[in-house]
Amino acid sequence: MHIQFAELPVFDQDRAKAFYIDNLGCEVAADAPMGPGGWRWIELRLPGATTTLHFIRRKDDAPSDEPVLVLVDDDVEGTVEALRVNGVEIVTELQEAPWQPGRTTAEFRDSEGNRMVIGS
Repeated sequence: MHIQFAELPVFDQDRAKAFYIDNLGCEVAADAPMGPGGWRWIELRLPGATTTLHFIRRKDDAPSDEPVLVLVDDDVEGTVEALRVNGVEIVTELQEAPWQPGRTTAEFRDSEGNRMVIGS
């Protein structure tokens, strides 16, 4: 069993698409019109992953209180530094995960205010 895609609530699809391409190296898997109103079906693929990220409509631009996605990375420190250099808000600095000693985690916000966890 595997997850085909993860849904991310977004307010501005173009802003979110640019964020994930520019900051996490995502590639566009799909970008097609989806009914009236200009909303599109957008899927982004993380480098080396089979799972795609899909944007769902959020009613406003209020940031999320809790993390909406957990990313696993071999170089958490390097990725966090690259995000920081690009001006991405780091919510929680690198630390050992309290629930799993030896695992490093940090949190950041994407362009839509979604809180994300990145861990080793």
